[in-house]
Amino acid sequence: MAKIKVKTNKGAAKRFKVTASGKVSRNRSGKSHLNVKKSRKRKRRLISPAYIEGTAAKRIKKLIPYL
Repeated sequence: MAKIKVKTNKGAAKRFKVTASGKVSRNRSGKSHLNVKKSRKRKRRLISPAYIEGTAAKRIKKLIPYL
């Protein structure tokens, strides 16, 4: 019996990435505009990725099975 291929959700594939250790990383929001009033420290913190944990990470891994 043939194994069914699962389609990758392209919206999720563009937003999330699975790291080598299996964590799901995402980009932080709020760094595209209105940056003058944000502190340098705050803008620097927005560059680093955030990690999704728990059941939300499980859901996202189902959406991007081959990435």
